[in-house]
Amino acid sequence: MSRSSNKGPFVDPKLLKKISKLKSGDKAVIKTWSRDSVVSPEMVGFTLGIHNGRTHVEVFVKEEMVGHKLGEFSPTKKFVKHGGKMQRDLEAAAAMKPAAAPATPAAKK
Repeated sequence: MSRSSNKGPFVDPKLLKKISKLKSGDKAVIKTWSRDSVVSPEMVGFTLGIHNGRTHVEVFVKEEMVGHKLGEFSPTKKFVKHGGKMQRDLEAAAAMKPAAAPATPAAKK
């Protein structure tokens, strides 16, 4: 469910304060734990360190990100791959089987 339109988008006041202190040319990373904050136009051009529960993921804010929440750019789960043991066995069998080399026209002569 989205936020009420008469309230407007939520942006953490502490985060806005940190951004207003820095100049847009600074290379400093602004760390934040506020994943529910919406990206505002004032944030464009800054690098934010968005906490994902374990570390801070550095995200450079672009103009296309305005209106999205900060948490969208810092995934909390690491995808490994599907399959488990059965998938490992299939990959091992594929690695053992030698790949057939394509015949070149020069080799036929």
